[in-house]
Amino acid sequence: MPIISVRDLVVEYAGRRVLDGLNLDIEPGQITVLLGGSGSGKSTLMRQILGLERPKSGSIFIKGTDITRCSQAELKKVRRAIGVAFQSAALFNSLSLEDNVALNLREHTELAPSIIDLIVWMKLAVVGLANFGKLHPQELSGGMKKRAAVARAMALDPEILVLDEPSAGLDPIVGAELDELIVFLKHTFQTTALVVTHEMR
Repeated sequence: MPIISVRDLVVEYAGRRVLDGLNLDIEPGQITVLLGGSGSGKSTLMRQILGLERPKSGSIFIKGTDITRCSQAELKKVRRAIGVAFQSAALFNSLSLEDNVALNLREHTELAPSIIDLIVWMKLAVVGLANFGKLHPQELSGGMKKRAAVARAMALDPEILVLDEPSAGLDPIVGAELDELIVFLKHTFQTTALVVTHEMR
């Protein structure tokens, strides 16, 4: 059974049809790349899958729940299964890397601080940043910020990881390393990854 299933999706903005009857199935543990130029609708589809916008018509099933018709409480529950790493990394400059990764753990769990600290260290270690937890985002390179965003997105062990333009603004070597990280997460944690990008490597 697909973990994400899009059926006959139609999205319009100001009368202009951006997505017209789109169908898509993503299986558990699969890496799916949405590749397209500016205005192709890939970011629109990402926002739809995240439940940030409602379509004109069609359905989007996440783990069997149609998020186009469910309640806000159900949508909130579904979103717990999704981790998002945004294009800008969206890290808080006022917080250390450790605190950025710990945010969702502190907000959405009742884990003891010592357990949260351990989980944060593990997530940073997975992305190769175990020794940089005390630094603030402005002290990191572009590639390190992207890795930190992935660590934060993985904090709650989501089944689905959505990455928005993960290699944008990075040199080819650093971008390739990030691609390798995504593959590593798939093989190690059976994470389903949805990668939105305008670049083909």
